Amino acid sequence: MNRIAIDYTPAYEQGGGIGRYVRELVTSLAEIDKETPYSLFIAGAGQLGDSPEGNFQWKPTKISPKWFARIWHRLRMPIPIDLFTGQLNLFHATDFVLPPTLPTTKTILTVHDLSFIRVPDAASPRLRAYLNQVVPRSVKNANHILADSQATKEDIVEFYDTPAEKITVLLSGVDKIFMPQADKSQIDSVRQKYQIGSKPYIFTIGTVQPRKNYSRLIQALARLRENKYDVQLVIAGGKGWLEDEMYQTIEETKLFDFVKLIGFADEVDLPTLYSDAMCFAFPSLYEGFGLPILESMACGTPVVTSNISSLPEVAGNDALLVDPYDVEELAYALERILTDTELRQKLVDGGLQRAKAFTWERSAIQLRSVYQQILDE
Repeated sequence: MNRIAIDYTPAYEQGGGIGRYVRELVTSLAEIDKETPYSLFIAGAGQLGDSPEGNFQWKPTKISPKWFARIWHRLRMPIPIDLFTGQLNLFHATDFVLPPTLPTTKTILTVHDLSFIRVPDAASPRLRAYLNQVVPRSVKNANHILADSQATKEDIVEFYDTPAEKITVLLSGVDKIFMPQADKSQIDSVRQKYQIGSKPYIFTIGTVQPRKNYSRLIQALARLRENKYDVQLVIAGGKGWLEDEMYQTIEETKLFDFVKLIGFADEVDLPTLYSDAMCFAFPSLYEGFGLPILESMACGTPVVTSNISSLPEVAGNDALLVDPYDVEELAYALERILTDTELRQKLVDGGLQRAKAFTWERSAIQLRSVYQQILDE
């Protein structure tokens, strides 16, 4: 029987983003495939507990991801990952870069986005230089590519001259924990935990970096408050890079008391944070997929998001789409949701239905099909 290995390192290292993507996919894969032997490779880990299911086995190594990057991609040492996973038929690299494998091992590479090309500030200069060197080589060497969206697929074709038939779009799903939350004690507890206070709020989520466009969102909040809307902005996300512009915007707009930076929010609290918000704002300058849009919709909260990259693809007709560079347009869209009850209800109803179409089970079924397709080639 074919043995498949998956790089589970992002799930082990990262709380959100790509880590969540890998965790959800593997969990759903374990639910639909009880026979195929899988190895879950984890760099920088020691002994682990029980694997997800009997046919899944941890393959941890204490060698850190940074050292693997040095060995594989800077020094170009052809040490095959098969030495750490055991004999393989297929290896799935889940985080942009492909390690060396034995010649007989087929490979699939997930490319989540090309933000480091489209929006250079999306990554630190050092990380950007690394990705610009390693990702094109990985895309070229992989047998097949998975892209998070049609927009990302088109970017890979454009920037790396990759044949379209080499790329499959694998859409993300929405975890079942995301649903409307109405329990007042739970809402009060979460507000207290993150020191949000009692005012109505607009919610957004993502690492603090220029790509998330928080400065313009804060400027839009300033317009709303000038127009006597007593709302605040809650930003959930860890520190990234180049955040000085955002802090400068807070200072210039004098919104110290109305912009709440709550840091990385626990996943268990996210459904309540989404549900309690008046609106979810996601005016990103670029996204490979934009899963928070669907999570918000699943929680019954209307969405304002950007009209570029993958975001219209994710939102469909069930969100207000705006030019993310236009502060006035962003502010007006937020104002409409705050004041137009008919529009608000339409977006809530449409969003709830749209979110139901995106399930991790469906993603896992498609992933298993791609695995089989590549193994059969």
